[in-house]
Amino acid sequence: MSGGTLLVQVLSGLSIAAVLFIVASGMTLVFGTMRVINMTHGSFYMFGAYLLTITFQKFDHHLLGFVAAFLLSAVVVLVLGIVIEFLVLRRLYKGEHLLQLLATWALMLVFEQVALDVWGSSTNTPPSPASISGTMTLGSASIPVYYVFLIVFALIIFFALWLFNNRTGIGRLLRAAVEDHELLSTIGVNVRRLYTVAFAVGAFLAALGGALIAPEMSVGPGIDLSILVQSFVVAVVGGLGSINGALLGAVIIGLAESFGATYFPNVAEASIYFVMVIVLIIRPRGLFGKEEF
Repeated sequence: MSGGTLLVQVLSGLSIAAVLFIVASGMTLVFGTMRVINMTHGSFYMFGAYLLTITFQKFDHHLLGFVAAFLLSAVVVLVLGIVIEFLVLRRLYKGEHLLQLLATWALMLVFEQVALDVWGSSTNTPPSPASISGTMTLGSASIPVYYVFLIVFALIIFFALWLFNNRTGIGRLLRAAVEDHELLSTIGVNVRRLYTVAFAVGAFLAALGGALIAPEMSVGPGIDLSILVQSFVVAVVGGLGSINGALLGAVIIGLAESFGATYFPNVAEASIYFVMVIVLIIRPRGLFGKEEF
């Protein structure tokens, strides 16, 4: 493999990792704070992709219009997340974890049918803005500009999450909830409100990931379940509850997908599970997982 081909392969893997990190960071935040494996996470991703496809048509196909479209899509899904947390999950916190899992699974099936009824079974791929389309030359490699955009944006999201977790009061409370969520209620913290914030941020991140990757994929039925599995694998590899783990897990899985598709096409889909098994054999709680998990 030439140096240029290797560079393209790595950047392809990192672009996959960028989207996986954004989506998986929302899942791991929800689990870490609320101890809920949210099966509707894939639905939020799907709605983000669909809404971007619709709203981008209302804007001129320029970068600012694209940014406005994917932010608007993510905000709409954030509101949906707040509604779901308030009407459904809030009533189940004292119940068994299996009940929470089944409730979110049922909601995922409902949302899947809603998407099918509203948008149909056909697939669609929205265009990307001209300024981040095409390729750029780096040495002997021809690199899609959108790959670079995804990687840079994911790094911005990681830095924003770091600032949120370490420099804001609500972020510190969320981090404390990951460490010991039961202790917070004993010192007067409104844990239910904290759960609402965590679930809303998780929904926002899932939708953001869906909106960002929409120009690079066929937006249609089934994308919710596929990303749900992938993001769960990333969260498990990184350690459920850890944003840093989600980043490292996404890079590992993204590169495994990229190189697996090239060198082991017959078993490419299984490559991420193979990586997960290896990591869990070495680190049963994931790379950054806490003992509690």
